[in-house]
Amino acid sequence: MPDATVRTTVAADYFQGYSAVGIIAVVGVLFVAVAFGAGRLLRPVVPTPEKLLTYECGVDPVGEGWAHTQVRYYVYAFLYVVFAVDSIFLFPWATVFAAPGFGGVTLVEMFVFLGFLAIGLLYAYKKGVLEWT
Repeated sequence: MPDATVRTTVAADYFQGYSAVGIIAVVGVLFVAVAFGAGRLLRPVVPTPEKLLTYECGVDPVGEGWAHTQVRYYVYAFLYVVFAVDSIFLFPWATVFAAPGFGGVTLVEMFVFLGFLAIGLLYAYKKGVLEWT
């Protein structure tokens, strides 16, 4: 029986740290819900045709709502995200690489990671994605 008491005590101590996080999350959700509810109750609701019109940067909408967009802008944004993620992974790698006992393994892992990124960049270059036309 004492073994069950020890387990209960250990579990209570373990989850006590998470209870603070849970309470803060609940308070945050309640704060947002109260703010949105108060805004809905306090705002004036007077729909007019001008308010119901689509608005884009101060220009009245003319023509159809469909427009062609260039995919290359999205490709550049995607490549930026890929290399931003790469830089995020490089900082922790540098700190682990400096720790004793992890040098060779982390060096190989990082070169494999950089190799995959280099292959992706080479593929994008070969497909002509990086040319701005």
